[in-house]
Amino acid sequence: MAKRDFYETLGVAKTATEAELKSAFRKAAMLCHPDRHPGDHQAEARFKELNEAYQALSDTTKRAAYDRYGHAAFEQNGAGMGDGFASSMADIFDDLFGDMMGRRGGGRSASGKERGADLRYNLEITLEEAYNGKNATIKLPTSVTCETCTGTGAKAGSKPHVCKTCAGHGRVRAQQGFFAIERTCPTCQGRGQTIDNPCDRCAGSGRVTRERTLSVNVPAGVEDGTRIRLTGEGEAGQRGGSTGDLYIFLSIKPHPFFQRDGADLYCRVPISMVQAALGGEFSVRAVDGGDAKVRVPEGAQSGRQLRIRGKGMPALRSRDFGDLYIQVNVETPQNLTRRQRELLAEFDAESSQKTHPESAGFFSKMKEFFEGLGGQ
Repeated sequence: MAKRDFYETLGVAKTATEAELKSAFRKAAMLCHPDRHPGDHQAEARFKELNEAYQALSDTTKRAAYDRYGHAAFEQNGAGMGDGFASSMADIFDDLFGDMMGRRGGGRSASGKERGADLRYNLEITLEEAYNGKNATIKLPTSVTCETCTGTGAKAGSKPHVCKTCAGHGRVRAQQGFFAIERTCPTCQGRGQTIDNPCDRCAGSGRVTRERTLSVNVPAGVEDGTRIRLTGEGEAGQRGGSTGDLYIFLSIKPHPFFQRDGADLYCRVPISMVQAALGGEFSVRAVDGGDAKVRVPEGAQSGRQLRIRGKGMPALRSRDFGDLYIQVNVETPQNLTRRQRELLAEFDAESSQKTHPESAGFFSKMKEFFEGLGGQ
């Protein structure tokens, strides 16, 4: 049976780069890896076919020969890829399947130490606290180094021993036909050490759970979703491993008056029809606690924004401040008295297109538009 084209086997074009070749091989090989299909001869054959194609095309010299002569370039070598096939497979597995076989997960070292996990803490603050900054005190349960065994996991007077199964490597290698496959050592779970007499307090883990109190400095100007990293304040490592980190994720409570966009603040303020028509001035309480004067120009319309410079939020780690935008909302009078109705009626009688240019212009344009349609 004729061999399939190597490029077709990997599902790539002949112009594929080394990175594209490796990515295609990784995806295809993961699907038919012998460990995932024990006893499936078709999967094993497919995996060997993928490996043969990748071995040829990932080598610059072999790829050039294959591009010129096809499969005939390797027929004189008998097995196709030469005598280094089995040894090269170990390197390929280490590169592509390290995560699956436990080589890279867990942060374990050859001495059996394991880095502690990173922790997350959600901290909610007010907008005023985000403006001024805050020194917050938090409490969280976490794993700390066991004081009884000082993190070794072994009872006092004893110590961990090198694992006899893996000789301290944390991995064992098994031969499956052509393939030499490494797996996490089942005896020591990849730590490389075993403990004959575990510590009574921590049961051999080298750490215990305890509630800790920490002080967190929240700088002025933080935004919703800001992350603060406290190095070394996460979980203690197992058996003397390094401590993880603590990540503080900030969220800001919704404010009853202000909406935030970066360093700028927005606030909607209702004003009377008379104040909008005649203009005027009013004060609003800013987020810094002081009063800000707002000047309303004569004839202000609903939705108009008035800017007050420097009354917004501080920019994080900067001396700059955002602005405060006041959006005026003209309020229509309600529950009028008889005299108020009479005054408004008199005002309406004295009104003209000059006093209501927008509404007059709108109806005039609408009339012209529909009259034009009728003429057509």
